[in-house]
Amino acid sequence: MKWTRIRIKTTTEAEDIIISDLYDIGLEGAQIEDKIPLSPIEKEQMFVDILPESEPDDGVAYLSFYIEEDSEKASDIDGTVKEVKSVLESVREYMDIGEGAITVDETEDLDWINNWKKYFHQFMIDDLLVIPSWEEVPVDTDAQMILHIDPGTAFGTGMHETTKLCIQAMKSHLKAGDKILDVGTGSGILSILALMYGAGYCVGTDLDRCTIEAVRENKEVNGIREEDFDLIIGNIIDDAETQAEVTAKLGGEGADIVMANILAPVLIALAPVIPGFMKKGGVLISSGIIEGKEDEVADAYRAAGLEVKEIASLGEWRRVVAVKP
Repeated sequence: MKWTRIRIKTTTEAEDIIISDLYDIGLEGAQIEDKIPLSPIEKEQMFVDILPESEPDDGVAYLSFYIEEDSEKASDIDGTVKEVKSVLESVREYMDIGEGAITVDETEDLDWINNWKKYFHQFMIDDLLVIPSWEEVPVDTDAQMILHIDPGTAFGTGMHETTKLCIQAMKSHLKAGDKILDVGTGSGILSILALMYGAGYCVGTDLDRCTIEAVRENKEVNGIREEDFDLIIGNIIDDAETQAEVTAKLGGEGADIVMANILAPVLIALAPVIPGFMKKGGVLISSGIIEGKEDEVADAYRAAGLEVKEIASLGEWRRVVAVKP
């Protein structure tokens, strides 16, 4: 589907006012581009793996509004632009909106799907090379292991500090043949790596059905056998059917290692449930915890009967490792 994009160059100060006023004339869902640093809370809420390197804030903002090609506003794009100009001039009367320049162009869904890829390139985690499907393995690489990954727009790449924290802990605790429970599987990177490092079997859970195709493709490109990694779509926190399916897949005493790279509030909600899927002596590796939230997560684990063994950090993110007695 084609879209018409109306892009406005303005100031960071005027962002919210302009977005609000343009909403009143029917333009919704603004895309904001500026150089304002993300706050810790915003980072926690966004929890994205791929962020471009930030530059100093220059006070300039670009606001983009997308209009479907078969909509009323797209059929009279000149009239829509006139409405936008009118809104900008009215805002300019009482605050600085900067240049206020308007550009109009066309884009397609494909652009939105692929543009993020320019921020994701191959990188190393210790002796592991993580490389996207659209890049070639360097002939002079020192990597002892190579993970081919196509994360898609919504899932993990390993670039984010939280995923790195999980991978490093997993390598420390993993034993050959271990059963793994991967809560919030996403692209499948943690389970696939666990299998590559010697795990015997993995069960992943996720709420998003888009995970199915992402995991299938990444299993295939890394040579993971179908029977070694099962994916369950459902909420392990409170859905009895999902819980029963996970228990049946793990069998026996439960998982040797549980990995959960999810936001702190979800980890806290998981805490009372997860021990039921762990064998005695099993390890829970959790990340996705923004600085300042690690004690809340650790306290929730202790309340659930787990022993907290480690709290580690990388940048503004934290990892909490706990063991079932």
